[in-house]
Amino acid sequence: MTLAAPRASERGGRPLIETRPLRNPDATDPGLMGRRGWWLVVLNVLIPGSAQVLAGNRRLGRFGIGATLFGWLALIVFAGLALFARPALVWLMTGPLSWIVLTLVQVLLLAYVVLWVVLTIDTLRQVKLVKVPTFSRWALPVASILILALVGSGAVYASTVAASSRGALTTLFGNSGPSLPPSDGYYNILLLGADSGDGRDSMRFDSISVVSVNADTGAVTITGIPRDMRSFPFAEDSPMRDPDLVGFDYRNYFEGHDDQQCGWGPGVNQLTNAVQVCREDDGVGLYPDAAEHGSTPEIEATKDAAEGILGIEIPYYVFVDMDAFAAMIDALGGVEITVKERLPEGGGPAYPNQPAKDWATGWIETGTQVMDGDTAQWYARSRYTTDDFDRMKRQRELQVAILNQFTPQNVVTRFNEIAAAGTELVQTDLPQDKLPEFFDLVMKAKEQKVTEIELTPDNGFQEGEVDFDHVHEMMQEALHPPKTETPAP
Repeated sequence: MTLAAPRASERGGRPLIETRPLRNPDATDPGLMGRRGWWLVVLNVLIPGSAQVLAGNRRLGRFGIGATLFGWLALIVFAGLALFARPALVWLMTGPLSWIVLTLVQVLLLAYVVLWVVLTIDTLRQVKLVKVPTFSRWALPVASILILALVGSGAVYASTVAASSRGALTTLFGNSGPSLPPSDGYYNILLLGADSGDGRDSMRFDSISVVSVNADTGAVTITGIPRDMRSFPFAEDSPMRDPDLVGFDYRNYFEGHDDQQCGWGPGVNQLTNAVQVCREDDGVGLYPDAAEHGSTPEIEATKDAAEGILGIEIPYYVFVDMDAFAAMIDALGGVEITVKERLPEGGGPAYPNQPAKDWATGWIETGTQVMDGDTAQWYARSRYTTDDFDRMKRQRELQVAILNQFTPQNVVTRFNEIAAAGTELVQTDLPQDKLPEFFDLVMKAKEQKVTEIELTPDNGFQEGEVDFDHVHEMMQEALHPPKTETPAP
């Protein structure tokens, strides 16, 4: 007679009936099943994948835990770079590899959301809701879905930020100019505000200024140039100095001519007509490389004018379309401005000396206020009750206010709106490989007061009588102030 084989438990092996409550609970005990369910849901939240390892498909669980650990590691690396190596992080997000990095970030975030949805559904299946008490039967799914929605929406939002960043970088810097070192210690950028209205034969620059950023300290100087400045010199190497190329000698044209032949008037704002309308080739013959570098002939001509006026090199430009200006202000949550004089909104008088009350569609009242985009746009445009020089000052106020609104918190919380507005608002030839350096300079600039220079009569610059040699000296003193010697002890 053959003896029966001993039981597994007698051999010291795994018992035939396991009693571990998470994997093999007593399904007839509702209280136990309820506690088990809450444990599984909490574990799925804290360490996605752990619920499956303990109570379900171990292979799925191990994959989920691996993805979770990888995600934690990525967050730690991101936080470490943000705190201790911000230039490296900015380079990854905006530099030459940004398209690959941002695409990878977007794909990984969306994949993790999908994985967490799968893990959450599988966890609820393992809970066996029909076996838990009535309250837990409803509370467990609700809690799981709420937590999934909260964390998942954060990951989805982060993926849209990555997509928006990639799209904005491609749109704004896809056809940029050459990367150049700072000139005499500064990055000088021509900032143009233009209003392209119906019936205009070209894009006219209503706001012209030059932003000079110290390449070491980030100190910013903004110089405003009147759009109707007369008899200005172009840069010495400008093709606009060549009568054979331009079609006439600009140096002699201003003498005794009050008419506007072919749209050429005595002001910077008419440069667009000078190179576009006055020439059959739209200025391409004057500036053949403009389009290749993400610019236009009229912008390059205005660069040359600004260089001649200020006596500094200006390799880059940023063009702001005033029609999209309001969208950027709204994306930033408004700008705080102190209004010193009541200003009308509206298209202006229908006839000379028509009272503003008869044509104004609204008023911007005096005092400190947070302006939305529409109000800020009227604040920048209004001129019928003041003059162009006062409008220049107001435009400079808005530029500084907008710079102040670009805080890290504001950019993070409103990034998609800012990126969308920026692609509609801005054109530039700034090279993408300069963005990490410029970002660092912007952060430094926010800690310092912006220096403003206006070439207006209030500051001794009379229209038609500007001493440009004096302007050049003034700019050098402003950008390179004499160092004060520390007295010897």
